[in-house]
Amino acid sequence: MIRRLAALLVAALFLGLAGTGPAQAAGYRYWSFWDRDGDRWTYATEGPSTARPSDGAVQGFRFAVSEDSQDAARPRGTASFGAICARTPAREGMKRVALVLDFGTPADAPSGETPPAARTACARVPDDATTAEALASTAKPLRYDTNALLCAIAGYPKTGCGDQVSTETDTDEGKGEGKGEGKGNGEDRSASNPSGSPASSASPADDGGPSVGVYAGGALVAALAAAAVWQARRRRDA
Repeated sequence: MIRRLAALLVAALFLGLAGTGPAQAAGYRYWSFWDRDGDRWTYATEGPSTARPSDGAVQGFRFAVSEDSQDAARPRGTASFGAICARTPAREGMKRVALVLDFGTPADAPSGETPPAARTACARVPDDATTAEALASTAKPLRYDTNALLCAIAGYPKTGCGDQVSTETDTDEGKGEGKGEGKGNGEDRSASNPSGSPASSASPADDGGPSVGVYAGGALVAALAAAAVWQARRRRDA
């Protein structure tokens, strides 16, 4: 009987603690590249070194930690060609490309670095110029790795290139709801919360204290312990 109670005790502890700990998810810290399609950002289908935007195009870059292109954060701030290139007149044989440069949030910055403020630029470049050439004309210094991956814009970040990082994700049921909410509407999000992170809200379930599962597990352990004592007394009195 005692052995059976011990087995139940182990099972109770396992069930009480399961699902309450954080899981590690792999992500990458990098510059993502975007095209403006009407009033929304779409993930670019080719790299800036081969893309050749037309006159009047709006393109964006965002530095962030993302697991993949579906999870990538979009550029925030002004994304209107008329507003960005208002002071750059057209010129024969040249094209104008509006660039949105979002250096991300402190949470996504490499250790010891602070992201510069987001900015826009209007690049006036030859008609056959690539996005990389337009970027180089407005946001030097650029840094690339040996595989031509864009590592830094305007010198940020100073080191690293597409580094893999681990991020904690809560495994409790329902805690993942809303992940990525607002990423498709960077302008509205930056206006209400410049850091780009969701506003925090305190609730009993998220205050850092023990979860309901831990309390339930503790109650079950106490009940099993009491049963063990009762069984031992029965045998002694028999």
